[in-house]
This record gives sequence, C-alpha cells and structure tokens, in this order.
Amino acid sequence: MNMATLHHPHYILNFSSTNHCSPFPSHSSSSLTNRSISYKYKLPATGNRMTRSSSSDQAFDVIVVGAGIIGLTVARQFLMDSDLSVAIVDKGVPCSGATGAGQGYLWMTHKTPGTATWDLSMRSHQLWTMMAEDLQQQGLDPMVELGWKKTGSLLVGRTFAESDTLKGRVKQLSEAGLKAEYLCSRDLSKREPDLLVDKDTAAAFLPDDCQLDAHRTVTYLEKANRNFASKGRYAEFYDDPVKCFIRSDGNGVEAVQTSKNTLYSKKAVIVAAGCWTGSLMQDLFRNWGMEFQVPVRPRKGHLLALQNFNSLQLNHGLMEAGYVDHPSISGLESSDNEQNLSVSMTATIDAAGNLLIGSSREFVGFNTDSDESVINLIWKRVAEFFPKLRMLSLSDLSASRKVRIGLRPYMPDGKPMIGPVPGLSNVYLAAGHEGGGLSMALGTAEMVVDVVLGRTGKVDSAPFAVDRALE
Repeated sequence: MNMATLHHPHYILNFSSTNHCSPFPSHSSSSLTNRSISYKYKLPATGNRMTRSSSSDQAFDVIVVGAGIIGLTVARQFLMDSDLSVAIVDKGVPCSGATGAGQGYLWMTHKTPGTATWDLSMRSHQLWTMMAEDLQQQGLDPMVELGWKKTGSLLVGRTFAESDTLKGRVKQLSEAGLKAEYLCSRDLSKREPDLLVDKDTAAAFLPDDCQLDAHRTVTYLEKANRNFASKGRYAEFYDDPVKCFIRSDGNGVEAVQTSKNTLYSKKAVIVAAGCWTGSLMQDLFRNWGMEFQVPVRPRKGHLLALQNFNSLQLNHGLMEAGYVDHPSISGLESSDNEQNLSVSMTATIDAAGNLLIGSSREFVGFNTDSDESVINLIWKRVAEFFPKLRMLSLSDLSASRKVRIGLRPYMPDGKPMIGPVPGLSNVYLAAGHEGGGLSMALGTAEMVVDVVLGRTGKVDSAPFAVDRALE
C-alpha cells in the first residue's frame, strides 16, 4: 500500500474446539474455551486461476497462508531454493488486496542507511535487479514481464531546513554504496521542468531507483511457480478460505483446513496475511485460553490513478521529503482521535503510462470506503508541487480517474515480523511491512526460507523476530 497502498484479503476463519479442528494444546494453565470466530468479506470475480473445487486431503511440505506479494515470493523461494513442495492458500486471488493497490516503487531514496529495514530493502533491491537482468538474458523484456522501469527517484525538499537535511541524506546514501546526487534548485528545474522550484527547493536524486507494475509482476510470479505444479511440488488454493488450523500431537500445526480442502503440512506453515495477521493469530490463541497480541494494525491509504494523462510531464519518480515522517494534517475535524490523517506528495508514471499520485495514511480500522475529502486533499497537495494541475478540476477527470484504496499492515516500530512464532514448532509469520511490501518482498522470502531451513541468511533476521513484537 510502495506508496504500497495496502489492503489484504479477509480470511474466513472459524476456530472452534472440535475433534477435527481442535485448538492447539494450551501452553499455560488456562483452560480452553469453546468459541467460534468468523470474519467474512466478498471479492469481485476475477480471471481464470488454478483452483481446486472438489474437497480433498493433500499433503505439502510448506503451506503459505496469503497470496499477496509476500506469500507469492515466499512460495517462489521455497520452490527455487529447495526440493520442498508448496501450497498457497487465499480467500481471494492475488492483486485483489494490498499488492494490487500500490504504486509499485522500489525506491531507496527515502530509506535510511544503518537501519534493520535498510539491509532488508537493499537485499531485496539486489534480488529484483537480478530478476530483471535474468529476464533480459533470456531474451525477455522486463518492462513487459514485470512492468520494470528504471525511473530514478527524487526526494524533494521545499524549505531551507529540508534541503539541508537532504544533503546529509545524499552523503549517507553514497557512503552506503548507492549512486546518489544532491540537486540544487537550478539542476532540479532542468530534470523536472513541470515541478515548482524556488530558491530553497532541492532534491536527493537516485538515478538507479526502479519500480514495478504489481499486476504484471504477480502474473510473472504465478507463471514461474506453476512450472513446479507438473512436478507435484506446487498448488494454488484461491477462493478457498481458511476455516481452522488442525493441531499436531506436539506444539504445532498438522494441517490447514479450508472450505474445500484439508492441507497437511510436513514442514512449515507460513502466515503472510498482511494487516489481518494480528486478528488471525490473536483470535486463534484466545481460543486456546491464551493471549497473543501481534501489534500489526491496518493503515488505510488512498492513491489516485489518472489513465492516459498527458497534461503533466514527469521524468522520474517523485516524493516529497515529508513522506519520510508522514506528518499528520492538523485542524481536521474527525470523530476518531486515532485517525491521524497524513497526506504526502508522491508522483510517478507506471508501465501503462498512467499517472499515479498520492498518498494518504490514516488509522480507521479495516474501513476501505472511498473518502472524497481525502482524494481532494491529495489533489491539492500534489498541485502545490505541480502548478499545471491547479488549472484542472478533479471533476473534469472523472472519466479517466481511478482511486485505489487499501490497508497497509502497520507495525509500531516500523519493522515487519519475520520468523517463528514462539511456542509453536512449525508456524512462522511474515507480515507487517506497511508500505514496503514490494520493496522488501524478495529479501523477506529469502529470509523466511533460510530461517525455516536453519541456514545462515544474507541479512540478520534477529531484528525482525516475532517475539520482540509481542505484547
């Protein structure tokens, strides 16, 4: 939600204390309570997919719950980097949630060297670049396959203080090994003629930053994963909601029960359910008579897409310096004191030639309704940077505009949870990436596989340990 403007599929879960789908044995002295938890949602019908319609019992080494970008890349990594079989389960289909709602940028210009997420993002950036290069070596076009664009990114400051801070950021990025430049107002005007630039305006410029089209990328990943289906190593269970987890004799999950299938796990169950991960795990543990608080929260975002928009020239991907901190808008009337609405300018052209502008962030629970007042704030904010837009009205663009709305999986400390669930022998989480799902996906997938297989990883997984986030 990237702005990766996020919302994830809503799983139907029914954890009840029955013989077939009984809860796990309690790891405390608390007695188990019989309880039924149910979450429901509806998704629009989408294209043809590999799905199973008849009820069956099947066994796989790894079961991945969630077919967003994290789930798909985790499945891909297991298939490519081991001989394990993989099943991926989802209530809906890929790109119907978080993954399909974002801008798709892999930009590093707003990342901070030295942080835990920096190393993970850098590794992911390397892996995405390697994927694009591998496609070229195969004679394929990364633009066609992935929507891959080497746009370069600009982090724009408009005050003397912001511009001075950008000088330090460029120094940091350069010392971290990236090609980075500081652009003064004169140089910035040459690169982006339509951008409003005054004497205090400047930018940090990363010429090698890239972006993807989520829908094209997901199609490519699905195709690659399905190559293993004929070998009996891969299956998709889309439009097949999870109903419960079946316990093993030990402290683990024996099987995942869906509405149509019982999927037995020999090695691991990976929960990659985005902003729904907290609710899923909390309700499951409460059903055993235990508390398990995963502090992931949904953070709603709006993104405006203008199709075939040629009234504005963009040569790079742009983001205002304030995007780094997401400052809240003051003076707004809201019945929810927790809302903390923030709007920051982001602008880029995607692989199809559409102008994508954003973005907003707010805490309104799992609400994904479109809010015209937020869309107007986005338009107003972007127009502060691009004067040409001030002469246009959003109402005049109704035929060409689309609004993407979704829920980012927010974590208070800004780090995703990647690793084993304490007390369970074979359950792992990979969630909480907020707006960085795409940019951290491949590194996350590599980390999950290394952790499950007990290997030393390229990036230290300790900062992302699940137990550090538990309340």
